[in-house]
Amino acid sequence: MIEHKLTYHFRLLGLLTTIILLFPRVLSASLTRTANDCTVSPLGDGMDDTDQVLAAIAQCGHFGTTTFQPGTYNITRKMTLTWDLQSAKVDLHGLLSFIPDIEFWLEPENTYRVVFIQSQASWFVITGSDFEIDAHNTGGVQGNGQVWWDFFTNHTREDGDGRPISFTLNNVTNGVVRNFRIESQPFWCNTVSHSKNVVYDGMHCNASNLNPEFFGQNIVPNTDGINTYVSDNVTLLNWDITCGDDCLAIKGNSTNLFVRNVTCHGGNGIAFGSLGQYFNLSDIVENVHMEDLKMVRIDENIQPNMHNAIYFKSWTGSVNGEPPTGGGGGTGRVHNVTAKNVVFDQLDGAPLHLYQTNGGHSGDAPSTLMFSNLTFIDWAGTTLSNTVVDLECSPAVGCDNITFDNFTFTSNSSSAPRFICQNVENLSGLNETCD
Repeated sequence: MIEHKLTYHFRLLGLLTTIILLFPRVLSASLTRTANDCTVSPLGDGMDDTDQVLAAIAQCGHFGTTTFQPGTYNITRKMTLTWDLQSAKVDLHGLLSFIPDIEFWLEPENTYRVVFIQSQASWFVITGSDFEIDAHNTGGVQGNGQVWWDFFTNHTREDGDGRPISFTLNNVTNGVVRNFRIESQPFWCNTVSHSKNVVYDGMHCNASNLNPEFFGQNIVPNTDGINTYVSDNVTLLNWDITCGDDCLAIKGNSTNLFVRNVTCHGGNGIAFGSLGQYFNLSDIVENVHMEDLKMVRIDENIQPNMHNAIYFKSWTGSVNGEPPTGGGGGTGRVHNVTAKNVVFDQLDGAPLHLYQTNGGHSGDAPSTLMFSNLTFIDWAGTTLSNTVVDLECSPAVGCDNITFDNFTFTSNSSSAPRFICQNVENLSGLNETCD
C-alpha cells in the first residue's frame, strides 16, 4: 500500500510540474498546496478559473482535501477532465459559474455525454468512490439560466438537444454530497447515473424566471430537480426544489431509493418515469420509500404550474420514432413503492396520477410495463381539479395491489370529486368509489 501511494505521488508530482509550467500565474496567484491539501481562491474580475479548478482536483482529488474559498469561479469551457475523486474531500464554499454562452455550450464537443437516457449533455461530471463534497449551503453551481430560458422562448426545445445538466454523478460508488446549491439551472439540475451507495443530504435548486416579459408563463420546462437512472441505493434528504417540471424524476433501473423531506415549489410534482421509452431495454424501479413530501404552489408570475403530487408514466407498447424524442415498446416493472406523509397545495391536476400512454397514438399496443405494490399513506391537501385519483393502468398487464391509508383532500372545484381506477386489481383503503 505504501509503495502504491509513493508511485502515485510521483505521478502527481510530474503532473503538477506540467501544470505549473503551463499555468504559472494562475497557480501562484490563487492555488496553494500543503502535502495533499489544496486551497483555491477565485481569480476575480471576470477571469477564467477553469484551469486552476482542474489543477486543484488533479493534485488533491485522490486521497486529499480540496477547499474552494467563497466567491465565484468562472468556468468558460469544458473542464477537460471529469472530477475523479478517490477517498477525497471537497469543501466547495463558492459557486462554479458557467458562462451563459448558449451557442458554445450547445456544441456537442463542449459538454460531456455520459448520461445515456435521452442523449443528455452534462456540464459538471463527478466520478469516483469514497468521497464527500460539502458545499456548506453557499457553494455549488451558478447556471445563469435566465439567458437560456429567454433564448428558448423562440427556439425549439427537444430532449437531447444539448442543453446541459448542471451537476452529474456518473459511475460513483460511496459518494456523499452535502448542502449543495444550484442556482438557475438551464435544464435538469442533477442526475445520478450508473452509481451505487450515494447520499445527497441538502440540495437546493432554483429555476425562477425573473423576466417580467414572461411572468405568468412556464418558460423553465425541463428544469427537473434530479433524474435518477441505473443507480442503486440512492438517498435524497432535505431537498428544496423550485422548477417548471419534475421535482424528482425516478427513471429506469433505479432501485432501493430512500427520499425524505423534499419540498417542491411549482412544477409537475414527483415523477416515476417516463419508463419504457427504449424498446430493447427493461426499466425496473423497485423498493422506493418516500416520506415528508410537500408540493407548494408559488407566485403564479414566477411559476404558474403546480400539477401533481406524485405521478407514474410509461410509454405505450408500440414504437413511435426513436429516442430521445420518440420511442416506446420497452418492458419492465415498478414494484414496492411507498409514499408517506404527502402534503399538497392547490394542485391543478390530480394529486395521484398513473398513465401508460406517454408519447402514444390511438391504436398503439398497450404497455407491458407493470405497476404493483404501491402504497400511499397520510396524504392531505387541496386541489383545484375535481379529479383526485387517476389510475389508468394498461389493459395488457394491469396494476396490482394498490393500498391507501388515510388519504384525504379538499377540492376547490365546483364539480364532484372523481376517482378513476382502470385495470386495477386488489385496491384497498380508498374511502371513495373508484370507477
